[in-house]
Amino acid sequence: MSNLKELPKPNSDITDYEWGVTPRTVKAIIERLQQLLLQKQQNLENLQTENKWLRHQLDLKLDKPNRAYVPPLPEVLLWAAMGLILTIGGTFVQAYTIISPWSWWETGFQVQTLGVSYQIGAVLLTACLGGRNAALISQIAYILLGLAGLPIFDRGGGLSYLQQPNFGYLLGFICGSWLCGWLAFQSLVRFSALIASCLVGLITIHLIGIVYLSIVYYTTSFGTEINSLFQGIAIYSVHPLPGQLAVICVVSLLAFVMRKLMFS
Repeated sequence: MSNLKELPKPNSDITDYEWGVTPRTVKAIIERLQQLLLQKQQNLENLQTENKWLRHQLDLKLDKPNRAYVPPLPEVLLWAAMGLILTIGGTFVQAYTIISPWSWWETGFQVQTLGVSYQIGAVLLTACLGGRNAALISQIAYILLGLAGLPIFDRGGGLSYLQQPNFGYLLGFICGSWLCGWLAFQSLVRFSALIASCLVGLITIHLIGIVYLSIVYYTTSFGTEINSLFQGIAIYSVHPLPGQLAVICVVSLLAFVMRKLMFS
């Protein structure tokens, strides 16, 4: 036990004389109480620290369904490879829809083309499932392979494709898919969020395509295929747009179901 005479006064209202004549047993009790109080304070601080950690872990667990899923690197590379395959395959597969059910009694069960391929649908589906990095890698690889000479574009491939009026839309795949993938993983897996991401990606693709189309129109000659810039915009943006909107509705629904099954 420490020297009881050297103990500090427990209260400043006690005079030095009063503290000096205080019995040693009382001082011992005061010292013991002070030690117990200090120990209790340390225990309380430890409990508060532990409680803070437990609350943090609980908040993370409760908030897990509300946080966007972040794909790890191996998964990104896998989705990038799948996205490349889907984009190449979707380039040559036409999109179809079922005619209105109320027309079945006249014409029977039939399908009709949407006038577009599944190419843009494959691009945006990769973004919605694999995220921005997977979408970016897959589309850069798609463009480079096509320019290298592989006939994976809708009109072939090679460096001569740079002069094609629709090449700007292929370049738009890079930015549009990245933006779509970034938006798709910013919040909960919701159908409305996914379809909004696809719409933003689609608009980005068309904007870049129109800019490139304008540059090509004013710097080179389209020949007999396109007589004016407005005709080119109508061919590559206006006419395919309804079919592409239908495709991204299907893509958004498919991405919603798959992300619910895989990531939730």
